[in-house]
This record gives sequence, C-alpha cells and structure tokens, in this order.
Amino acid sequence: MPVIAMMFGSFCHGEEVAGKVAAELEYSLLKDDFFFARAAGNFRMDEGKLRKAVTGKTSVFNQFTHERERALAYLKATLAESLTGDNLLLLGFLAHLIPPEISHVLKVCLIADIRRRVREARRVEGISEKDALKRIHKDDEGIVLWTEYLFQRKDPWAPDLYDILLPMGKDSVDRAAAVICENVRKQVLMVSDQSRRGVEDFILASRVNVKLAEEGHDVQVSARDGHVRVTINKKVLRLSALEEELKKLALSVPSVRSVETRVGAGYYQTDIYRKYEFDVPLPTKVLLVDDEREFVETLSERLRMREVSSAVAYNGREALDVVDADEPEVMVLDLKMPGIDGLEVLRKVRDEHPDVEVIVLTGHGSEEIRRICMEMGACAYLEKPVEMENLTAAMKEAYDRVKQRKARQR
Repeated sequence: MPVIAMMFGSFCHGEEVAGKVAAELEYSLLKDDFFFARAAGNFRMDEGKLRKAVTGKTSVFNQFTHERERALAYLKATLAESLTGDNLLLLGFLAHLIPPEISHVLKVCLIADIRRRVREARRVEGISEKDALKRIHKDDEGIVLWTEYLFQRKDPWAPDLYDILLPMGKDSVDRAAAVICENVRKQVLMVSDQSRRGVEDFILASRVNVKLAEEGHDVQVSARDGHVRVTINKKVLRLSALEEELKKLALSVPSVRSVETRVGAGYYQTDIYRKYEFDVPLPTKVLLVDDEREFVETLSERLRMREVSSAVAYNGREALDVVDADEPEVMVLDLKMPGIDGLEVLRKVRDEHPDVEVIVLTGHGSEEIRRICMEMGACAYLEKPVEMENLTAAMKEAYDRVKQRKARQR
C-alpha cells in the first residue's frame, strides 16, 4: 500500500484524522517525535539540539559548524530507512523531506482559516482569543522557517506542496479521513518497481549525505541506481581539490558505483565554502562582543586567518540575545559598552549559561576589575591591545575546558 505523508496546522484536528485513517487502513502511524528520537539515538546527537537545529532559526554559527546540515542529514537517513516498510502514515513536517521520485507517497495537508483555528484553540485550551492567536502564530513559526529553508517558500500551506489540501473548516474529521482513504487506494499511487527504486536511491543518497556531513561538508546529494551526484552550492577557492575529496568520501559508502560532482546555481553567489573541522584545538562557536565596530570586525578577520570563525555582537543586549538563541562555546567580551555593560553581561551569562567560557578583553582595566571578573567566573582576563598569540592561547585554554566538561557529561 502507498505511504501517506500528512502535514497539519495546530488546532486543525490532524491527530484525530490521522488516527482514523490509520485505523481504517490498518497503517502504522509514525510521528515526527519517532524520527527525532531514533535519529538522536542512531547518530548520538542530543535530541533537543537536533530539533532546534531543524525547526529553529538558523544559528549565527551555522555557517561555521554546519550543525543544521548534519541534523538534516541524520533525519533524512532515518526517514529514508523507514520507507522500506509498507502501510505507513507519517504525521508531521518531516515528510517534506521525501523526494518526488518516490511516487507511492500521498502528501496531504490539513489546515483551517485562522478564525476557526482560534475558536478551536479557545475551546481546547480554555484561553483568551489573544492568547489563542499568539499560540497559533508560535506553532506556525517553526513550520514557516522549515519550508522557507527547504523550498524558499514562506507559506507552508501552499497547495502545490501537497497532493491534497483539505480545508478543515469545511471538512469534518470523518469526511477528511474518508477523502484520504479514497485517494490512497487509487491506482496511480500503487507501489511499483520504479517507486521502490526511488526509495533505494533516497536511502543511498542519505547515507552519502551523512558521510559527507560528518566530515564537515555542506553539499547536496542525489542518487540513481548507484550513481551519486554531489552538488556544490558555495564558491570554493580550490574546486578540483574539493571535488576529489568529495568523490573519495562518497565512493567509500557501500553500493556507490560512481560519483559525479557539479556546481549548482548557488555556487555563483558570494558565500564562500567552508568545511567544518571537528577535531581542532580552537573553538568553532566564538562570539566577539565589543561596541567598537572597526576593532571587533578586524579582530574577527584576524581570527579567521587563524582558522577561528566568529560571530559578532556590538552591544550587551545583542550579545545576550545571541547567547540565548545560539549558545557559543567561547565569548570574548569587552567591559565598557553603552546600555548593558560587560560586567552585567558576564554575570548573566555565568548565571544562565554556565557552559559558555568568557574571556574578558578590555581597554579600561585595572587589577581590581581583573579580580572582580575572575571571581564572577571569567576564564581569562586580557587588556587591549592584545597580541593574537595571547588571545588564541586563552581561547585554546577555554576550549579545553569546554571539551573536558562535555567529556564528563557523556
């Protein structure tokens, strides 16, 4: 029997419809939670980080760490392996990862207009109209970010993303379930040798994708009958060397018969390809905080020359927002800034994000300030102007502490 991939908006009866369809067709119901848990277990990635990497806003550090791409590779591989089974109903947004070449998949979306969703939220949750609207917008935010990332589309409910779009304001739960069951039995959706090969191609492409992602590469992978195509969408200075490395890695995956590399449309944009190095002595998620723009941008460039990539914040408030959204490994922090000063940032970070190591770098220091900073939990205290060797040595020491802490937590 064909696979059903069902996407739904919150307060649109998605769980009820899926339950009825699964019972009627005697299908196994697999929710997104199943795939997140299995991917986290199979690939030893924290489930919370896996979810955040996929459904949240793209991390400011992602261009250096490729964490989102690795999370996506793990989920694709987990989803692909599940498609070897029959009689499956996949419930959630991860079904968007299924390629169109697998033709025995019926993609369904359940959605209602905002007024009906608000009424349903108020009925189910017992909340005010204002709170219901806020809840729905929050629920939709992650889905919008997801479809924007995958399809460059901000409308997750666009009809052309699905085979069937059912407006739940007009269709009852029973009627929606009946429509889905009726359509899934159509001959055009029956499993064929060709669609089975599509699953095998998806599995192979996923395995190659995981191999490349785990070696720090950010590329697109497709496969057909054992022949793999790797697409590079960011400009690279030594293209031929990268292509040779990608081919060698892909050919090491069982069942790969040949590998073709090509450049995609994104290759001609201004982004520069960066391979993520996993085993390095210096941190990869560094936040530089200083209100002197020219100084901090120059510092960022000088660190990049030493293979240390960093994000930049220009004031205390911006720094705290970045840390809340995308916790860095190491922060290099100025003290004298307008608004929230460096000492307050240090206090908040050590209280709320104790895993972040903070290096204080100030041009207005004293022995008393140094003592206060160290007592508050800074791992190093440096004064401007600073020699790059001294700064990178402090960063290495801070990163050693990060790695030791992570090792203890395993």
